[in-house]
Parts: sequence; C-alpha cells; structure tokens
Amino acid sequence: MNIEEGNTPIEKWVNLEDVADYLSVSKDTIRAWIKDEKIPFYKAGKRYKFKISEIDDYVRGGKITE
Repeated sequence: MNIEEGNTPIEKWVNLEDVADYLSVSKDTIRAWIKDEKIPFYKAGKRYKFKISEIDDYVRGGKITE
C-alpha cells in the first residue's frame, strides 16, 4: 500500500482491522500478537498503526506464529 509522491513511494499506515483482514485472522489474534510483541506495531494515542511492508517482512521471516 504505497502512495507515490514524486519519485519516492510513501507507505500508507493501516489500522488493526486492516491488518487482521490482510492476514485473515481475527482482531483478537492481532491484539494477542501485539501484547506478546510478535508483530511490529506503532501506537498513536490509543490506536495501533502498522506498515504492511513490516508485516510482510515478519510473515516471510516466519516470525509470526499462533
């Protein structure tokens, strides 16, 4: 999910629901992974934000397990 600005791609931030849909898991699973620090995330106030590229890297690296 990148947006082009000039020649530099800028990655769009996604929310917890988007990541759950992207990975085909429940929002509760994402919350558990956040609690256990199994998934890269950022906190913006009370909300969690994610970069799909970082999620992809974790999945490819086999770092996310249930």
